[in-house]
Amino acid sequence: MEKISKKDFIELEFTGRVKGGDIFDSNIKQDLQKANLNLEPKPFVFCVGEKMFLEAIDDFLIGKEIGKQYELELEPEKAFGKRNPSLIKIIPLRLFKQQQTMPQPGMVFNFDGQIGKVISVSGGRVITDFNNPLAGKTVIYKLRINRKITDKNEKAKALIEFFTKKEFKFEIKDKKLIIYTDKKFGEFLNLFKDKFKEILGLELNIKEEKTTNKENTKISTQKHSK
Repeated sequence: MEKISKKDFIELEFTGRVKGGDIFDSNIKQDLQKANLNLEPKPFVFCVGEKMFLEAIDDFLIGKEIGKQYELELEPEKAFGKRNPSLIKIIPLRLFKQQQTMPQPGMVFNFDGQIGKVISVSGGRVITDFNNPLAGKTVIYKLRINRKITDKNEKAKALIEFFTKKEFKFEIKDKKLIIYTDKKFGEFLNLFKDKFKEILGLELNIKEEKTTNKENTKISTQKHSK
C-alpha cells in the first residue's frame, strides 16, 4: 500500500470532535448532519508538511497509508493551545452601542479581526473572551486519506483556494502559474508568490482582467477550524 511523504498533495476526509463531547468540524456529510453543522461537505486537498492543517496532524500523516482509517487524540498543547487568561478582556459597553448593538452573554463578535465571545455584561462593562473556543480542550480527529494528487492543475487549484478561499481562472505554462484576476486581488496573491514557488515549483504571474465578478474581489476572513 502506498504511503504518504512530506510535500505530497492529498485529499483528506476528517472529523474533529472534543474528547467526550461534540463534533466541531468535518468534511463528511453524515458527521456534519449528525452535529447539525451548517458546513458544506467538500474534499480537503492540501500539501503535507506545509502547515496547511494542524501541525500535529500534518506530522502524523507522514508515512500513513492511502485508504486506511486513523484516529488521533491531541492534547490542548498539540491542538488549539491552552486557555490564556490575558485574552479575557473588558470592553466598554459604549463601543457596542456606537455600533447599535446590545451584547448578551454567549454572543460572538468580530473585534478588528479578533473573534471574541461575550461572557457577561454589567455596569457598562462587557467581559469578552478572545481565546479560541477549543483552547484548553483535548480533541480527537478521525482521518482517512482518500488519494494522492499528482496533477499540477489540481494542486494549483487547491493551493489558490487555501490562500484565498476563492476560485480563480488560471493556467500553467512554461513553469509559470498564471492567475487571472483584478489588480487589487493580484496584489494580495503576490504575497504568496514565494509559497507557490516553494510548494509547486512555479513562478507566480498575475494577469489583470479588466472585468471581474465583484464576489472575487472580497478577501474572505473565514477559516476552517482545523
